[in-house]
Amino acid sequence: MQKVSSLFLILCSAFFFSQEKDSATLISEVRIDAYKKPVPFMASTKSVSVVSENLLNQNTPERMLESFNQIAGARMEERSPGSYRISLRGSTLRSPFGVRNIKVYLDDFILSDASGNTYFNIISPELIDRMEIYKGPESGDYGAVTGGTVLLQTKKSDQLSANLSVGSYGAFNQNFNLSKQAGKHFFEIFQNYYRTDSYREQSAVERKQVFIKDRFQYSEKGLIHAMLLLSDLNYETPGGLTLQQMQMNRKQARPATATLPGAQEQDAGIRNKMVFAGISHEYALNPAISHFILIQGSYVDFENPFITNYENRFEKNFAVRTHVNYEKSWNAITAAWRLGFEGGINHILIKNYDNNKGFEGSPQNFDQLTYRSGFYFLSQKLNFNDKLFTDISLSLNSNVYQWERMYPSSDEGKVAFKNQWLPNFGITYLLGKGFSVRGKIGKGNSAPTNEEIRSSNQEFNLSLRPEYGWNKEVGIRKQFRNTIFIEGSYFDFRMKDAIVRRQNEKGQEYFVNQGNTVQKGVEVLLESKKFNLHNELFSYFKFRFSGSFYDFKFKNYRQNTEDFSGNDLTGVPATSISSLLNFIFFRKLSVDYSHFYTSKMPLNDANSVWSEASFVGNIQFSVPIEMEKTKLNLYLQIQNLYNTEYVLGFDINAFGNRFYNPAAKRNFIIGMKVDF
Repeated sequence: MQKVSSLFLILCSAFFFSQEKDSATLISEVRIDAYKKPVPFMASTKSVSVVSENLLNQNTPERMLESFNQIAGARMEERSPGSYRISLRGSTLRSPFGVRNIKVYLDDFILSDASGNTYFNIISPELIDRMEIYKGPESGDYGAVTGGTVLLQTKKSDQLSANLSVGSYGAFNQNFNLSKQAGKHFFEIFQNYYRTDSYREQSAVERKQVFIKDRFQYSEKGLIHAMLLLSDLNYETPGGLTLQQMQMNRKQARPATATLPGAQEQDAGIRNKMVFAGISHEYALNPAISHFILIQGSYVDFENPFITNYENRFEKNFAVRTHVNYEKSWNAITAAWRLGFEGGINHILIKNYDNNKGFEGSPQNFDQLTYRSGFYFLSQKLNFNDKLFTDISLSLNSNVYQWERMYPSSDEGKVAFKNQWLPNFGITYLLGKGFSVRGKIGKGNSAPTNEEIRSSNQEFNLSLRPEYGWNKEVGIRKQFRNTIFIEGSYFDFRMKDAIVRRQNEKGQEYFVNQGNTVQKGVEVLLESKKFNLHNELFSYFKFRFSGSFYDFKFKNYRQNTEDFSGNDLTGVPATSISSLLNFIFFRKLSVDYSHFYTSKMPLNDANSVWSEASFVGNIQFSVPIEMEKTKLNLYLQIQNLYNTEYVLGFDINAFGNRFYNPAAKRNFIIGMKVDF
């Protein structure tokens, strides 16, 4: 580590005295989309990070973990290959798997269902061309969440490419992408196949995916966007281990006990088939007024053989989003207003059977759940002299669900949560070119998802309430000499009725509202442009560092006779630091050298068990080969370069101390991408 630090200091000295202005867009000039509310990054009032091509290239074929974990305040965890969690400022407190309390959009379309659950793992990383990550409540534009919002964007320019790679543990990945402007149509066809046996027993993955879109600019005023996504994901789940089991054999799946069979014996896993389709329409009525509407639907066939049961879920989802936009400019003021509605319906049929070694046995429980959510929103943006920018929004959010027990008994009911007014106010002031300060305050609200209302213990948790709270933050952005960019943010989020995960003796999960939390943190980013070192051997260099420093505590939290008030928030590391160094040698050989440091974290609410801190390094080599109209890029990725023994996703509050899901040791991926 000392050698790396010394090398970095030498390189810093070299490029500060030999730099050349890069012709690429300056960091301060990046524009964010903010779901059709474009604004220069420096002028944005939001806590937002942009994940562009350079960071997306760090991902392995099966996941977006590496690019997510380069973002301050964002964390993606892998409990096992195919099973991922995303936290924005600690929001995995309630997510045993999947993505909850975070709203996810794919281009125009809403990937999250009406209850707030998102099957993020169905998306191939290579489909995504860009991400915008919004941290904290943005309820004025995106509805009732407290964690944040993720906007995924697919290709917007012509491309014809194919990718083929192989790697450790039988990994194989292949994809094809065709993006083309043809007259008034811009269409994309994407296909992907991925499989791996993975590091641990009972952790194989297979994913098949096809994505088709068409953006039809039928007139100067009108645009139609249609999309179809077909995904078939099958992954095995090895289950959590105790510390002793992990130390004895990191590769083993959860073993059998005196009362319960093991993960291999029960063929534990997830089989998720999804069809997702939608169409949107934009029309400019005149230069000042425009209208947008979106209609979409999806069908999910979900199977989950587990240790204690075999679950089948059949989900039907429908959603709509519409808004009217008005924009007006005067001499020194530009204003924009938006009035709209977004709503969805999630209908789910759940059937649980005995699990007879991977096959359905006798029925246990059959239930239905219909979840409706929606919000009306009004937002206003004001720009004064291109110096002062404000963003004010207000939304009225509603959540209601109907439940029905069909077997073995018969019962039904309805729960309606109290409607919530959620305001957000943000302000940014440009102190000079490439220098801005901002402030923000907003309220967030997050109702229980369908998997928390009816969790794997097969009971309806009718007393579970939404969590809510106010977030306040300030930030600064500064560009130095058109080459170095720094950003710092401080936030203070107070959440009430926090939803917390529990496990019973069978390993089944359930959720409870447990007191309040106080979440304070600092997030920093230091990033450079690409420096030309005027040297054939060592030609270019670029760096990026980010860090999150948190003080998250429980407040007024009692569990039976124990008082956990003042304890650190479960599953949230106090310190996370990441770095990415990009080198180019001989003006051809590109080397990406990344590191991820995660401090220790509590694994249960009592703070009686803590994880070990981890330090993981990755490296990637790539060489482009030009052949007339074809570009061939050969690459080699080495993951976990230092062969670190660590865990990439813990089962927090796990019964029997089965917290640990060991990550793979050193492994590699070698492949080639062809651009035609």
